[in-house]
Amino acid sequence: MTGQSAVSLGAPLRVPLFRRIWFASMLSNLGLLIQGVGAAWAMIRLSDDPAMVALVQTALFIPVMLLSLAAGAIADMFDRRKVALVALSICLVSAGLLCVISFSGMLTPWLLLGLCFAIGCGMALFGPTWQASVSEQVPTELLSQAIALNSISFNLARSFGPAIGGVIVATAGAPSAFLLNALFYIPLFIVLLLWRRIPSPSRLPPERIGRAMTSGARFIIHSPPIRAVLLRTLATAVAGGGLYTLMPLVAKDLLEGSAQTLGFILGAFGIGAIASAFMVDPLRARMASEKLIFISVLLLAATIVAVALSPWLWLTALALLGSGWGWTTALTLFIINIQLAVPRWVTGRAMAASQAASAGGLALAGWVWGQVASAFGVSDGLLLSAGVLLLTMLLRFGFRLPEVEARDMESVPLDDFDVALDLTGRSGPIAIEIEYHVDPDRARPFYRAMQDVEQLRHRNGAYDWSLARDIADPSIWTEHFHCPTWHDYLRQRDRNTSEELRTIALAAAFQTPGREPVVRRRLVRPFGSVRWRDESRDEGLNDAVPISAGLG
Repeated sequence: MTGQSAVSLGAPLRVPLFRRIWFASMLSNLGLLIQGVGAAWAMIRLSDDPAMVALVQTALFIPVMLLSLAAGAIADMFDRRKVALVALSICLVSAGLLCVISFSGMLTPWLLLGLCFAIGCGMALFGPTWQASVSEQVPTELLSQAIALNSISFNLARSFGPAIGGVIVATAGAPSAFLLNALFYIPLFIVLLLWRRIPSPSRLPPERIGRAMTSGARFIIHSPPIRAVLLRTLATAVAGGGLYTLMPLVAKDLLEGSAQTLGFILGAFGIGAIASAFMVDPLRARMASEKLIFISVLLLAATIVAVALSPWLWLTALALLGSGWGWTTALTLFIINIQLAVPRWVTGRAMAASQAASAGGLALAGWVWGQVASAFGVSDGLLLSAGVLLLTMLLRFGFRLPEVEARDMESVPLDDFDVALDLTGRSGPIAIEIEYHVDPDRARPFYRAMQDVEQLRHRNGAYDWSLARDIADPSIWTEHFHCPTWHDYLRQRDRNTSEELRTIALAAAFQTPGREPVVRRRLVRPFGSVRWRDESRDEGLNDAVPISAGLG
């Protein structure tokens, strides 16, 4: 059970910047969902194949899965405001093209999927930037409430957007829905254009995109709690996404309705999602995340069964209220767990991985459940989806969610140390040895503490970590690890949060009183630092940066 927050849910809206972005993003979400109804119904008119209808969702979400890690790295490397503006420009141009082609009568099923894919690419780039920038818009103590409000923003749009989209498609046609989506990107573009973001200064140049992606992947690989959240997100999205994937076919085949019917049932789903967004924070204060996830997934599975068997619109809408609550509660808890658990230096990449897991799950769900519906029918496809969703609950026994609270996740650079050797940013590898003197009677607890140090060294950028004990003098222990280059080593040192520094200090506390750990830093390939002639000039020495030191 977590502690009750004393901060109201609406507190972040008192921050002017967050409030402006929140309202503008809600409008853009509204346009996207209106466009979604138009695209789904346009595909129904263009093709009778259920698999093609389900592929509309796949086309929108597969770019998010494929591009998220690169998008997250970009969000951490560059000015997030500028990245968001580029992403919105991609969405705006793609939506405009979809509108023009649709009005001209030249739209084909594959052209529709291609332009949905292009919009998805813009979403893939925008998502991690937007989510990571929340921590720059509000104080740390308001972060979980801001995340919940962003969920409310999307779900408010989901409540009204599909219904509005259904009316627009029924009365003015799908091209009008595409036009409205393009127009609704403009307010958010203007708000971000006017945001005077103050970027955090860095002593080091940004990582290259490939190395930044590697850093993000390494952090996730060496963070078991984050891996558990991502796996649970993916499994829930694949299994539970069958409902959202087949919603157009629920309206057309099970309820024998029109575009307005589709808008109505999507609106019911959205209303349930809004109720969830208002309740997540108070519920987190009263029960563990794992228990709340269990309840929400169980409710989602039960309501999917109800939708599959219901011949009546009112019963389907009632069931979808519960579906919206369960779906949003589960995914919001996954997002909160990641947002609160990762350091700021890797937030964009961690949120990108979360986005990739949920969007990849939805994209996969679009293909899998579309094929199942084609082979066995919409109702049986939904029942099978509910059954698989129930099976995902078994993951809680091997991949439990971490219990996290809002805390300071900013990096704390270590103190300066002397460097006599001329180094460039590309000099390396760098080998680090830290020698500890530990009473043999305290060897076991010291070794356990160093296992925690190993994990944080790896996720912050080190490799080939090892811990050795001197055979002749068992009180001497040597920690050893590498960093690929000098700049990588400096980044690894600058990434420690205060919590991670406490972990390092806890291990160092086993040091024999009166002795200090001895740190040795070595250039593994020293020939690059040697002048063969006195008059030779070392290339790249102007790129050397001031460094700063401590234990590690």
